[in-house]
Order: sequence, then C-alpha cells, then structure tokens
Amino acid sequence: MLRNVRCGTTRLCYVVESLKMSSPYFMQSSSVLTRSSSHGAGGGPAASLRSKLSSRQRDVDAVPARKVKVEEATVKVEYDEDDGASRVKAEHWEPPDWTKQLGFIREMRSGRDAPVDNMGAEKCYDTQAPAHVRRFQVLVSLMLSSQTKDQVTGAAMQRLRAHGCTAENIVATDDKKLGELIYPVGFWRNKVKFLKQTSAMLVTEFGGDIPNSVEGLVRLPGVGPKMAHLAMDIAWDQVSGIGVDTHVHRISNRLGWLKKPTKNPEDTRKALEEWLPRELWSEINWLLVGFGQQVCLPVSPLCSVCLNQYSCPSGGL
Repeated sequence: MLRNVRCGTTRLCYVVESLKMSSPYFMQSSSVLTRSSSHGAGGGPAASLRSKLSSRQRDVDAVPARKVKVEEATVKVEYDEDDGASRVKAEHWEPPDWTKQLGFIREMRSGRDAPVDNMGAEKCYDTQAPAHVRRFQVLVSLMLSSQTKDQVTGAAMQRLRAHGCTAENIVATDDKKLGELIYPVGFWRNKVKFLKQTSAMLVTEFGGDIPNSVEGLVRLPGVGPKMAHLAMDIAWDQVSGIGVDTHVHRISNRLGWLKKPTKNPEDTRKALEEWLPRELWSEINWLLVGFGQQVCLPVSPLCSVCLNQYSCPSGGL
C-alpha cells in the first residue's frame, strides 16, 4: 500500500507499509489470560502438567510437518529534511513466530498451577490490611524473592505477616530476629540490611507507604528495575515496564524474541519493550515465569512436551 503524506513543505513523504503473513498459524486465538483469571475447569495440580502437555503434543504431532514461511512485518518511513540532511529509514522489528509461540505458552499455562501462581508476590500480602500496608508487603515479597524460590519467599512472608509486616514494625525489629523470620531466602543477611534501610526511608518519607513511580522505587536500598516495575503493576495497578527476571530473560533468548542475544535481564527488558505491544507487558511476566518453572527449565528443559518445540530456535537443548 502506498500513501502520499503532506509533510508541511512542498516535498512529499512516501510512507511504505508492507505486511505479509503467509503462515496459517497467524489465525491463532489472541485471547489474553489476565492475572486475575479464574482457573477454569481444566486447571489441575502441577504434577499433571507433563501428562497434559504430552497429550496435547500428540495432537500436534498428528499434523504433518510443514515449512512455514513468514515475512517479518516492517514499516519503513523515508523523508528528506529541508536542510539537505540524508534520508532516514525507521524499521519495526518483531520475531516472526512470536504470536504462535505466545498462544502455545498461554495454552501450557492455562492450568495456573506453577509456584508463581500460588506463592508469587500477588499472593503474599494480607488482603485485609490497609492499602498502604498491602503495597508495602508487595514490595517486601519482591525484595525477598530475588535469587529465591517462590516457595521459600512465600513461607518467609507468612512468618513476617504473623510478626507484623509493616514498615514501622520492620524498623522496630532487631536484625537477629528479622534474620530468623526471613531465613533461608537467598542472601538473607543482605536482605535484612536492605529491609531495615528501606523501611526506615518509607516511614520517614512516605508514612509507611511505597513510592508510586519507578524512579522513587529504585532509590530504595535493595530495589532494582525488575522489582520496581512489578511493584508498580501489582501494588499500584500501573504498567510502567516489563518485569524481567531470570526466567523471562532465559526464555526470551531461547525463543529468539530479541533482535540480538542479551547478557542480563535489564538489557532483555529494553529489547522486549522495543517491539512487544504494551498491552502484553503485564501478562508476559507471569506467563514466562510459570512456563520457566514448569517446562522451559534452566537445566534440561522439557522440550519434548513443549508445544513450541518445532518453532523454537533452541528446541532440543
């Protein structure tokens, strides 16, 4: 399609938009699973996931393999500056198979029975507590979750809530007692220090509440970009960016969802946000975290039962 667009001068900008999708898989359903979705009749215990995926995989295997040809969607804009500057081209990049792969991940996560679904930051706060206390508890659970399994974080949060998980109570708790409450989360000694320092700042500057911006959150000791974006989403119901942890980082690289491989979660976040539609930024974290906990494992991933095994560049690791 060719359109002429007046640029405010006597020259014309020629905007060329091309979109070619010849794969039948682009008819895949685009329904979005939300964080608050119900389990549905198909939800089962985590132990049944491999059996369910194996059954689903037999259905996929029954379809003859075919080569899928997909031309990446691109938008190119060309224009000449009045001052004679060189022509500029802007291109939009996206992974060729990402919509099909995302649909399969949603299907594999439909049971919502991964550890993150039952013991993640959304499940660790006291729903009956005042709003500012709930937000504080979300932040605390995120701080404890770094380098720690969700099961361990969930248990530590239960002990903290029984003790009294407010910023004021954390400040008043001595380091030895606080360490006993959160042990054995990863790097628990450092986290005792960060929890005390952060709680003191929150009491002094925010009355025991947490900041409502990424900039304010990352000022807090022990709070990085991943925690800040997740806190904004869960505590404030505002999508400020993608929360990228080790699972999201690993799976995004394995699936080829990045224009070039990345070495750390923060680079992965920036690369994903360049092309992933913003309306998926909240969903993508819990989808990929649970998928990484159950199927796309750090070591010996279960590629044989993964519905993306034929389109994943890393299939068969």
